[in-house]
Amino acid sequence: MSFSFVPLGVGDAFSARWYSSCLALEHEGRWILIDCPHPIRKMLRESVEGLDLDRIEGVALTHLHADHASGLEGYAYFSFFALRRKARLLAHPAVTARLWDGALAASMDHLGEPDTPGARSVGPDEYFDFVRVDEDAPAELGPFRLECRRTRHHIPTTAFRISAGGASLGYSADTAFDPSLIAWLAEADLVVHETNYGIHTPYESLAALPAELRAKMRLIHYPDGFDRDASVIEPLEQGRTYRVG
Repeated sequence: MSFSFVPLGVGDAFSARWYSSCLALEHEGRWILIDCPHPIRKMLRESVEGLDLDRIEGVALTHLHADHASGLEGYAYFSFFALRRKARLLAHPAVTARLWDGALAASMDHLGEPDTPGARSVGPDEYFDFVRVDEDAPAELGPFRLECRRTRHHIPTTAFRISAGGASLGYSADTAFDPSLIAWLAEADLVVHETNYGIHTPYESLAALPAELRAKMRLIHYPDGFDRDASVIEPLEQGRTYRVG
C-alpha cells in the first residue's frame, strides 16, 4: 500500500529559483496540501496536470511565515467566491491563534464597498473550516490521518506525520536541528526534512545521521546555492511525483 506526493515548491523564503516549499499529497484521487504559499493555483497548474483548488480538500498548515502561508488569502477567497465553500485548514491552535488578527484581517474582514447596502464585516469562520490538530488529538481528512509535533522555530510551528493507504510520511517543517524530532519523524516510511541557515537545520547535521536514516530522508527548503549533486541525502525535485511506502 502507498500514497504519493508532489513537491509544488522546494525553495526557502529567499529563493529566486524555486517556489516556496509546499507538498501536494494524493491517495485514491483525493488531495491535500502541506502549507499554502502564493501563487498556489499557478504552482498546482505547473506541477500536476488538471489539479486546481477545487480538488484540494484541505491545507495542513505548519506555521504563519509568508513562504508557507502567503497563499491562504487566495485559497480562502477562491473557495468563498468561486467554489462557494469554506477553505478547510488543519492546524495546531497555536499556529492559527494569530492567523486572522495578525495576518488576514486587514485584507479580508470587510466585504462590499463601504457604506453601501450589503457591505458587511466578516470573520474567519465565514472563510475557513478549522480542523484542530494537536499533540494529543490527531485529525483525519478523507483517507489521510495527521499527527503533529511542535518544532524549534521563531514562531509556533508544527511538524507532521501523515498516513494514508498503510504508508506514512514525516514532514519536519521549519526547525532547528532537533534529534528528538527526527526520531519522531523517523517512525514514518519516508521523511522530508528542511535544511537551511539561521534557525533551521544545517545540512552537516543531517549528513552525519546514520546511513539507514539518510536513505529514507529527502531534503526541502534548501537555499538556491545548495549543492544538490554533492548531497548525501536526496533533495526533492519540484514537480516530480514521489511514492510513500
